[in-house]
Amino acid sequence: MNDTSSKTPDQPADQPAASYKRVMLKISGEALMGDQGYGLHPPTVARIADEVESVHKLGVEICMVIGGGNIFRGLQGSAQGMERATADYMGMLATVMNALAMQAALEAKGLHSRVISAIRMDEVAEPYIRRRAIRHLEKKRICIFAAGTGNPYFTTDTAATLRANEMGCEAIFKGTKVDGVYDKDPARFPDAKRYDNVTYDEVLQKHLGVMDASAIALARDNNLPIIVFSLDEPGGFCGILAGKGTYTRVHG
Repeated sequence: MNDTSSKTPDQPADQPAASYKRVMLKISGEALMGDQGYGLHPPTVARIADEVESVHKLGVEICMVIGGGNIFRGLQGSAQGMERATADYMGMLATVMNALAMQAALEAKGLHSRVISAIRMDEVAEPYIRRRAIRHLEKKRICIFAAGTGNPYFTTDTAATLRANEMGCEAIFKGTKVDGVYDKDPARFPDAKRYDNVTYDEVLQKHLGVMDASAIALARDNNLPIIVFSLDEPGGFCGILAGKGTYTRVHG
């Protein structure tokens, strides 16, 4: 972690200081569907909102990007014969639906948030304006960036890395179903080895599957660390920010 730890004036004295002041949380759309095979599972969305709330209480400014694979995945649509650009735009719309669901869950807990879309849809989301989004963060509002980059052929991993850089985030937290980066699938191979630390170049050379190659390259070029952790572990997001828990750090 870095050495920017600090406590906010309203933070309880017995609460640990967070390691970062502003972070990006990237989660997949599949993370919102719980044990279902499709769509949104409201209790799961609420549980993730609890995780975000616990980090918000540490005084951390939070950006979020959520994938859309629980509703529609552009690559799968393209593989089935649909034009790739059209399929990707459909996937972007799915991310907006997930962002709105997360916003509702956060605001049910009294947290102020903004859905900011790369594709204009003014009735349901703000358009992306960098300086306005930064101001939301400074006012401790949670910014949920939707519709990817607004361009086909780019994944939400790339969108998360792009927005994290634009917002001046100090790290990307990639929430997954496992507690870090492994040399092979731990669900299939009991002898899979977990890395505590791994470099960007190792991720690319060994095809470790943390994020797509363009996202890793963008993070590497801007020296933006990626923290891979289990979103299924209660308190994992908050614990890692407080210097605890199990995770893999991807860095230069």
